[in-house]
Amino acid sequence: MEIDPLYIAIGVGLLYLYSTINILKEYERAVVWRLGRLTGERGPGIVLIFRPIETMTRISLRTITLEVPAQDIITRDNVSVKVNAIVYFRVMNANRAINEVENYLYATSQLAQTTLRSVLGEVDLDDLLSQREKLNVKLQEILDRHTDAWGIKVALVEVKQVDLPPEMQRAMAKQAEAEREKRAKIIHAEGEFQAAAKLTEASAVMRQEPLAIQLRYLQTLTEIGIEKNTTVVFPVPIDVISTFLKKS
Repeated sequence: MEIDPLYIAIGVGLLYLYSTINILKEYERAVVWRLGRLTGERGPGIVLIFRPIETMTRISLRTITLEVPAQDIITRDNVSVKVNAIVYFRVMNANRAINEVENYLYATSQLAQTTLRSVLGEVDLDDLLSQREKLNVKLQEILDRHTDAWGIKVALVEVKQVDLPPEMQRAMAKQAEAEREKRAKIIHAEGEFQAAAKLTEASAVMRQEPLAIQLRYLQTLTEIGIEKNTTVVFPVPIDVISTFLKKS
């Protein structure tokens, strides 16, 4: 059975028309070239591409999470650490992301690695551990400034983890222990100072009222008796002993 060439041509034409239909989601854009020349950005929805005259590249506009591999960094105070980070960015201009750079994902990743090493290498270890928010903002500003020409917006950079060498961890533990001991000694000295001040005030009161010394003496005997000790200690004023020493 012979097939009419007209039907074949119609079938081929329908297949070709079907192949020209491209459906782009809301977060996708199409960068279209016609005979090698950029015609612009299309989408979302139905986009017709008449091949081979036109070609198309899909670009996602969703936020991309890029994990920066751990980088060996030497801080300003000559401490070797491993640091990794997370970069959140998205394509704002699909035309520039395709035409200005060969591979914007790879280029952003390499730029993030080099920026991480250069920025964190200029700070001390203490600043790296205590001022992460400030460093994150600085990294984000540098990356956003350099990727703007590629049509990319860097929204956030977060230093994820800082790995210290074991010997540095031991040294920091000793430093923290010494700091705790210093604070304990200072607190103990302050307590002794306050106690001495209170005793000085008490002695001034007792000097004005001689009977207060006798009352304190009796209270001390009462406290000793409560414990039911077999040995009873009678405190003797030094003035009494000094009188006998003078007579002898």
